[in-house]
Amino acid sequence: MKVIKIIALVLLVAFIGIQFIPTDRNQSSVVLDTDFMVVNNVPASIENKIQVSCYDCHSNNTAYPWYNKIQPVAWFLGDHIKEGKAELNFNEWDEYSDRRKNSKLRSIISQIEDDEMPLDSYTIIHADAKFSEDEKSEIIEYMAQLKNSL
Repeated sequence: MKVIKIIALVLLVAFIGIQFIPTDRNQSSVVLDTDFMVVNNVPASIENKIQVSCYDCHSNNTAYPWYNKIQPVAWFLGDHIKEGKAELNFNEWDEYSDRRKNSKLRSIISQIEDDEMPLDSYTIIHADAKFSEDEKSEIIEYMAQLKNSL
């Protein structure tokens, strides 16, 4: 029983200790001229849904939940956001070549059609990020129009 108490105490001290390790935050109040919404003059209904469903992981400004202040959750979210931005950053959209934009638009369409995005792990906590069938159709149609205009 004494060993279990020692292990529990060590784990508690370690948990408290990691709370003091800072993490970088993905936050910016600047809307770049290269932002997807600015460059494409996106309709309001689509703009709102993309910002709610995509921008936390695919932009330079994440709206962090309260639990992001708890380690190791902050590390997990930080890595997740870093990977999302490496794959697609809506704030840097106009810096992409037309070929890369075309590829990203095909990927966006495919992942929305296949219910791969937004991620289930994100929509569990952010229910408002889920796409209804009408929203999916509207966004897919808009992205297809953009793709065809490149």
